[in-house]
Amino acid sequence: MSDAPKHPADPANEFASDNSAIDPRDFRNALGTFATGVTIVTAMAADGKPYGVTCNSFASVSLNPPLVLWSLGMFSQGLTIFQNASHFAVNVLGASQQALASQFAKSSADKFAGVSWTPGLGSAPVLADSVASFQCRAANRYYGGDHIIFLGAVEAYTYNGQEPLLFARGGFGRFLAGDDGKS
Repeated sequence: MSDAPKHPADPANEFASDNSAIDPRDFRNALGTFATGVTIVTAMAADGKPYGVTCNSFASVSLNPPLVLWSLGMFSQGLTIFQNASHFAVNVLGASQQALASQFAKSSADKFAGVSWTPGLGSAPVLADSVASFQCRAANRYYGGDHIIFLGAVEAYTYNGQEPLLFARGGFGRFLAGDDGKS
């Protein structure tokens, strides 16, 4: 828990397992100080079954062309579904959707049980009552350490201005705006 910079002795070994000078648990704790939004990324499996996963690694990349990214662990159960899907949808959750985030974060035979959704582009499920949804064509994939980074070309989106669900320090939270709500 030192404030001293932690740099690998040899950056060439940075991506090799067990060669990092950085403690993974402490690094995760430090990353947890950065609040993120909470999303459920969805796609349609080749067998026609909808699939989704809770994700907070979502980010914008470019406005022109409109591009976004998100990442998924290399050993995630649904990795092949997303690798083979022509499209995916990023559903940004609202402050009242913590239970939904938890439902999609756990392994389950049917994460979509009781969930209202409509098929979007490429049949990727667009979840009802999301704060925003971004329907994306799978544009590219990149290896990043123990994750795959998915780049999506946004082909359609919606948003409603409701309050987003946030995640920081291992828990869910809310954004507290200033008195005028515009801070």
